[in-house]
Amino acid sequence: MNLLIIHQNFPGQFRNVALAALSRPDVTVIAIGRDTAPGVQGIKLFKYRPIRKKSHYTHSYLHQYEEAVVDGQQVLRLLRRLKQEGYHPDVILAHPGWGEALFVKDAYPDTPLINFCEYYYHSTGADMGFDPEFPCAPDASSRIRPLNSMHLLNLEQCDIGVAPTSWQRSLFPPAYHSKIQVVHEGIYLETTEPAPITSVTLPSGKVLEAGQPIVTYVARNLEPYRGFHSFMRSIPYIQAVCLDAQIVIVGGDGVSYGRSPIGFESWRAKLLAELKIDLSRVHFTGRLPYETYRAVLQVSEVHVYLTYPFVMSWSLLEAMASECVVIGSDTAPVREVIVDGVNGLLVDFFDAEAIAGEVCRVLKNTSGFNLIGRSAKSTACKFDAKHGVRGYFDIFDRVIHCS
Repeated sequence: MNLLIIHQNFPGQFRNVALAALSRPDVTVIAIGRDTAPGVQGIKLFKYRPIRKKSHYTHSYLHQYEEAVVDGQQVLRLLRRLKQEGYHPDVILAHPGWGEALFVKDAYPDTPLINFCEYYYHSTGADMGFDPEFPCAPDASSRIRPLNSMHLLNLEQCDIGVAPTSWQRSLFPPAYHSKIQVVHEGIYLETTEPAPITSVTLPSGKVLEAGQPIVTYVARNLEPYRGFHSFMRSIPYIQAVCLDAQIVIVGGDGVSYGRSPIGFESWRAKLLAELKIDLSRVHFTGRLPYETYRAVLQVSEVHVYLTYPFVMSWSLLEAMASECVVIGSDTAPVREVIVDGVNGLLVDFFDAEAIAGEVCRVLKNTSGFNLIGRSAKSTACKFDAKHGVRGYFDIFDRVIHCS
């Protein structure tokens, strides 16, 4: 099987599939990504770069669409070159969110195209307008319509769509639901029971030991979309009740979603200026190497995961796999994974005092929540990467045999 993977930031969500393809003798895999894509060792990556910036004369609602068309054209040029050189994929897996898949069928009209259906925007009921602290611009709902039209075009021309969760699938128009299958890409779990982590050293030199009252919070970037403001506002309440709690905050100071704070270089700076916090018991680590990050989760007693109604983070599943007692926001993506009181605890996203109350309730009786931790791990096992890989390859085999 010749597998072609297209992802602006290859491998992105396709890492597990790419590595599995690389290990299979009956599969040949190549990839296309932007010139900033990290790639995967052993997989030939054909890179492109945008040939121009968006035009100042284009309507502002179309800026993202225009960039998508430009990137899609660049990918099409690469595809035509590959085809001219004799390359013919049996199946194409693409993330269409930035436009790379727009013109795939112009090069390979008969090759099955599988698109990753990550997110379809809504003016109400999802991330937009969720947080009253950050009201949307008056024309925000109008702006998303052209962007959604690109997603509709991608849905029309792909053969099958794949959404990671049922909630993400539900966001797409019902007319397309039968075309979209739910397959989560999965997380890597230990194949054998690992030796217990007894301690971890943070970049500051601070050593944390298993058994300490450790609270963790993780996000790629510390920002409101992932509830950073709500969590930070819970810390004074936590510190007032749990005097020896060690709070570890993992993540960068950039912005992945939403916007930067006005008047501050980062959301961390803004929240620290707003709150009175004992920083001797709060440890900002920045982004960590994967092994250190997983070790931090393994010594953690309580993990706080907050998110707007948006894409669910891998970190939630990784914390559950580490048997952390997860205190999650009572929002749609989290409710798909956590049942309150069974494999985690749900709390109002905006209620900092309630978040702190649940954290301290667990810290004061950790043994009483052991069953929830074990149930969390059991749930996370359903998201083992091997299941996601199997789901993707089942789709590959099916569309190839039907084409």
